[in-house]
Amino acid sequence: MNLLRKLYNWTLEKSNHPKAPWFLAIISFFESFLFPIPPDIILIPMIITKRAKAWIYAMICTFSSVIGGIIGYFIGFFFYNSIGTLIVHYYDLNNQFSNFESYYNNWGIWIVLGAGFTPFPFKFITIASGLFALNLPLFIVVSFLARGLRFFLIAGLLKLFGNFIRNAIDRYFNILTLLFFVLLIGSFLLIKFL
Repeated sequence: MNLLRKLYNWTLEKSNHPKAPWFLAIISFFESFLFPIPPDIILIPMIITKRAKAWIYAMICTFSSVIGGIIGYFIGFFFYNSIGTLIVHYYDLNNQFSNFESYYNNWGIWIVLGAGFTPFPFKFITIASGLFALNLPLFIVVSFLARGLRFFLIAGLLKLFGNFIRNAIDRYFNILTLLFFVLLIGSFLLIKFL
């Protein structure tokens, strides 16, 4: 936990860097089809440090995430047999991905909405959306809605309650870190046992 605390403090310090928004955009982009770590861990310290830019940071996260989601969609649609299987295999989700098709055919849009808003790994959904040929314009609209709700909700809460949240993070850092990893691992386990 001490290492994570140092990483958190480093992130707070670096969030003042002029290129921090570019870093946030890159992380948000790649998280939608490749990275396992959500951009929230960058977004939260950046907003805590500069609450006046909360809406801008949320917008950067949303647009970058949706653009990355479109890349994930195209990986699933055009390149699943080469690139897509490598990503799915890396996360050891081969069996779950094929079982997921029946759920997806019935509930595709709702799955995109839920996964985009929650800690559920969005990359899994973006690739599946392409593989199962979910309507692309609808996928984009729902992705904007889900990711926007998530990132703007975080931004709004931090803008309103930034000092309180920063104090809570400092005070309960170990518990919050543990909770974050439980949610992250729980999301992967949920996929594995669908």
